[in-house]
Amino acid sequence: MSKMIFINLPVADLAAATSFYAALGCTKNDQFSDDSSSSMVWSDQITFQLLTRDYFQTFTSKPVGDAHGSCQVLLALSATSREEVDHLAGTAGGHGGKSDPRPPMDMGFLYNRAVEDPDGHVIELVWMNPDAVMGEAPEGVA
Repeated sequence: MSKMIFINLPVADLAAATSFYAALGCTKNDQFSDDSSSSMVWSDQITFQLLTRDYFQTFTSKPVGDAHGSCQVLLALSATSREEVDHLAGTAGGHGGKSDPRPPMDMGFLYNRAVEDPDGHVIELVWMNPDAVMGEAPEGVA
C-alpha cells in the first residue's frame, strides 16, 4: 500500500461540506461514506474524511474546536497552474466557502490563495513554477 493521508475534518452540515469538496474537484467514495461521514478523494494519496461533529467527537476525548474561531492546521493543496488556483478559489466562494480570507500571495515562482470551507477550515491553494522546483528559478528569484 502506498503512503496516503486521510484528513479528518469535523463538519456541521455533512451535505453542504460534501457539496463544497465535490465542487473543488473531489470525488465521493461511497464505500467509505454514510450518514455520518463523506469520504472525498482529492487524489490517489489524499482523502478528506468529512465527519459530523458528533461522529468526530467519538475519536477524541478532547473538545472539538470550531474552525470559524480558531485555527490549528492549514491544509495546502497543490494546483497545476495559477489559473487552477484562481478557479478553485472562485469555486470555493460560490459553494458555501469563503475565498481569500487573507490577500493572495504572489512571489512570482509561487502563487497562493487561501479559502475556507463552510466550517472554517483553511485550505491553501498553491502553484509553484516547476522550473523553480527543479532549481532553475530565474535569476534574482529564490
